[in-house]
Amino acid sequence: MREYLLTLCVTAAVTYLLTGPVRKFAILAGAMPEIRARDVHREPTPRLGGIAMFGGLCAGLLVAAHLSNLKHVFELSNEPRALLSGAGLIWLLGVLDDKWGVDALVKLGGQMIAAGVMVLQGLTILFIPVPGVGTVSLTPMQGTLLTVALVVITINAVNFVDGLDGLAAGMVCIAAAAFFMYAYRMWFGHGLEAAAPATLFAAILMGMCLGFLPHNMHPARIFMGDSGSMLIGLVLAAGAISITGQVDPDALKLWAGSERAAVHATVPVYIPLLLPLTVIAVPVADLLLAIVRRTWKGQSPFAADRGHLHHRLLEIGHSHSRAVLIMYFWSALIAFGAVAYSVNSASVWILLLVVVLSAVGLVLLLMPRFTPRAPRWAERFVPPRYRRKAVPAPAAEPVTAGPGERREPVPAGLHGATAVGDRSRFAHTRKVS
Repeated sequence: MREYLLTLCVTAAVTYLLTGPVRKFAILAGAMPEIRARDVHREPTPRLGGIAMFGGLCAGLLVAAHLSNLKHVFELSNEPRALLSGAGLIWLLGVLDDKWGVDALVKLGGQMIAAGVMVLQGLTILFIPVPGVGTVSLTPMQGTLLTVALVVITINAVNFVDGLDGLAAGMVCIAAAAFFMYAYRMWFGHGLEAAAPATLFAAILMGMCLGFLPHNMHPARIFMGDSGSMLIGLVLAAGAISITGQVDPDALKLWAGSERAAVHATVPVYIPLLLPLTVIAVPVADLLLAIVRRTWKGQSPFAADRGHLHHRLLEIGHSHSRAVLIMYFWSALIAFGAVAYSVNSASVWILLLVVVLSAVGLVLLLMPRFTPRAPRWAERFVPPRYRRKAVPAPAAEPVTAGPGERREPVPAGLHGATAVGDRSRFAHTRKVS
């Protein structure tokens, strides 16, 4: 665990330190597109944040390759090299799109090529554990098609949800944290060496997102752009494919009986078609709704609009920060709920807790203008908008001029002050001669 934490911290530190220089480079390079009709921000903001995130990815892999307990991942598996190759291609495609713009079909082709490069180097789905049947082996063609489909779906799901400051990075960080818990349990708890690469990928992905978030929270100083959103989507998909399609359920010591019982024990997050959807269920739902909405209107599925879930949260009255927090809440509820259910699927308390938290989330959705207030003792630790407003002092009785009296006009300045200072507390009276 300590070496995973060290890798995470190094990745986060490198990403955080590189983001500042990358921002200046993006401004000088002109990677600051004009504000579009669907954008939420009001000022041109530089992109290319994916450059810093890719630097953090490389640093994390480099550090892990020299740690005593993690270097065997690079010796026994070619998956880290496959991830780096695919990430490099998708990152380069994203940089070109952030600077000059790339056609949607070209981006889709580039995503498929990046997934194909990972497949050629061994990062692919070999078999599917099916409940009630057991392990179903796939032909090379079937494994390749399924792997490419999962990579493309995950990349575009993350790319579609990247519409508010800090939204995509935070949601992927939450998904990566839940995925890390599951993968680490498979590797450390059950001694499955095949789960070690996925655990490493999840730790590095958390570091990439945590290092970039301080620069990307509202109001964002830099956007990750397609170079960042497609990159973190590919890393998340690579971890899911690694642990799902290459870990044999027969190696799990969770049952007393047959392989069929082992598959049943891990069904909540073990089927490849469901695992990526559980940890990023909200982005995938947004992706599917966007495709249906655009094709229903006769538009291209890749045509941009303002109909995403985060846009609808803003339209019903939620602030920018609250919309992001609500999306965080639902992502964490689904991701960690699936992981908890995979640990003990027979527990009724897990189901009840998910139901209660879902009700809380629905209440938050229906109260867009509710602002919680912190208690008096905690006001100094929270932002000003959550503090109790001081009761204003009663206003003094206005002094009116009597008949025949003349008052000099007082010029109004900023916030009710005069041009040179505050208003006088005394009324101007007639001068006695």
